[in-house]
Amino acid sequence: MLSRLTRPQALAVSALPVVALLATAAFAPLPFSVAQPGSTANVLGENQGTPVITVSGTPTRKTSGQLRMTTIVATGPDARVSLGDVVGDWFRTDRAVMPRDSVYPKGDTVKEIEKHNLAQMRESQDSATQAALKHLGLSADKVKVTLRLADVGGPSAGLLFSLGIIDKLDGDGSGGDLTGGRTIAGTGTIDGSGKVGAVGGVGLKTQAARRDGATVFLVPKAECAEAEAELPEGLRLVPVTTLKGAVDALVALEKGKGPVPSC
Repeated sequence: MLSRLTRPQALAVSALPVVALLATAAFAPLPFSVAQPGSTANVLGENQGTPVITVSGTPTRKTSGQLRMTTIVATGPDARVSLGDVVGDWFRTDRAVMPRDSVYPKGDTVKEIEKHNLAQMRESQDSATQAALKHLGLSADKVKVTLRLADVGGPSAGLLFSLGIIDKLDGDGSGGDLTGGRTIAGTGTIDGSGKVGAVGGVGLKTQAARRDGATVFLVPKAECAEAEAELPEGLRLVPVTTLKGAVDALVALEKGKGPVPSC
């Protein structure tokens, strides 16, 4: 014999699948990564006791100030990111929720991704060296540049590597430092011709830069809007599209004259 449910009982019973679905969704893994500001490193100095930039075959100069490359730290490709994680981090300014495929190559294993990132870093270093030497009119046959930066992968340090090489070899071109004694930070890929490319995660990188003492941040021009959205107080954005443009902007800042681009 069947008995009729009261309205409250019927609502309670019908709500059970919905509650179960929401509970499952809250803990099920989602295709996202959560990123936050990472470490920065002064390419004019040492990293883990080893000089980041070593040059032989031509005289180098002593530098002051810092050129800090910036990073983000993201949850790993095999990490479980749930709906609760996404909701909790969505409104935080020091976190960014991004599609996992925008951070890691789709379908690759953790080891394959690490190998891919290291390969990108080596290619970036080669391009950075090529661009810097071309800017200075020096030959790679006579000048050897070695770049070492442990525990960092990907191509986004290219611009800062190039600027570091230029500062160590030529400074501002007239005896001064390219940094003007400041702590300059930035990000951007670079190719052998000196073209600067976008990288992603700029809003988090500006936070890392300011945290570590930077007052100026070199940003690929295409990412100005993202950088401005959560710009830390006391950090000046300088948009760049080429290595020459970045050098010219830093020299103008150092000397206090000439145009300095702004977002």
